[in-house]
Amino acid sequence: MADIDFLIRNARLADSHAPVDIAFAGGGIAAVKSGIACDAPVFDACGRLATPGLTETHIHLDKAGIIGRCALCEGTLAEAVRETARAKAAFTEADVYARAAKVVEQAISHGTTLMRTFVEIDPRAGFRSLEAIKAIRRDYADAIEIIICAFAQEGLTNDPGTEEMLAEALANGADQVGGCPYTDDDPATHVARIFDLAERFDVNVDFHVDFDLKPEGSNLGAIIAETRRRGFQGRVSIGHVTKLSALEPDAFASALAELAENGIALTVLPATDLYLNGREFTHLVPRGVTPGHRLIAAGGVATLSTNNVLNPFTPFGDASLMRMANLYANIAQLGTAEELQTVYRMMSGQAERLLGREPAAIAAGAPPTS
Repeated sequence: MADIDFLIRNARLADSHAPVDIAFAGGGIAAVKSGIACDAPVFDACGRLATPGLTETHIHLDKAGIIGRCALCEGTLAEAVRETARAKAAFTEADVYARAAKVVEQAISHGTTLMRTFVEIDPRAGFRSLEAIKAIRRDYADAIEIIICAFAQEGLTNDPGTEEMLAEALANGADQVGGCPYTDDDPATHVARIFDLAERFDVNVDFHVDFDLKPEGSNLGAIIAETRRRGFQGRVSIGHVTKLSALEPDAFASALAELAENGIALTVLPATDLYLNGREFTHLVPRGVTPGHRLIAAGGVATLSTNNVLNPFTPFGDASLMRMANLYANIAQLGTAEELQTVYRMMSGQAERLLGREPAAIAAGAPPTS
């Protein structure tokens, strides 16, 4: 073929076992097929996977890399919230920027091109983290798109000033709003007020929710009810939801059906969910990771993501979604070609759908960064 600028040979696409060649010309993909002949520079992929950019739906850039500033004694969720609250009071814009930049560069090097990050907004964090992450979003825009979700980690009704600060953040650069009912003294009111902000600013909403292994006491009902009442189907996501992993099969199937019916997407955070949950058990410790892939089978949207890197919630990590997918597949005991394809979709097409994007594809006419 004439006018080809660059050629990748012997690449494997996610939905095909036979290798193909990918030809690039004029800033886009010119052709995807076998046996392309040209004089352009060539890279031989040797059968490796070629994929559109991966999508990170749930990460906390603002509190990454603070493990050395925190005491880890219990390894519990309560300790992680408490230690991070103490540490973030001392965050500066420059400090948050430097730590977040390291994680963003790692994510880019691992193939991530779209990311939603939560940024804590409250009287302790102020707007310092938000300003730093807005600068990161601007400075790395050539390589990655970053969506900012203003997040109430430590509650709302029990944290005076946070609700007003979230509104200010949404008026000044935040793209979405997020809540955390399990840290609030009044979870149902917390959920309603986060939805109030979402309606007021016409933004999507996320909840970190049901983060334990007790089947009772779920806040999903309040989220589902508000989603229906406000017509927010397709605009709500939930993260962790480890209670679902503790449900009996029939109750679990019913919960998945409700999520799918109401367009509420689920993100599983394997590293954090596995690390923090189940410490009250002395033996046969449960995995504590909800099998989100079953929501896809039920007609819904489910993704997997990194959550935290090197902090009390997850004292390890390198922002590699492929590594996270491998961890999830092991935990969920998925190994067939079809099952692994679903896991791949949880960090590609399904993840793009959660963030309101159409799934990208490697095809003639597509941009090279897809």
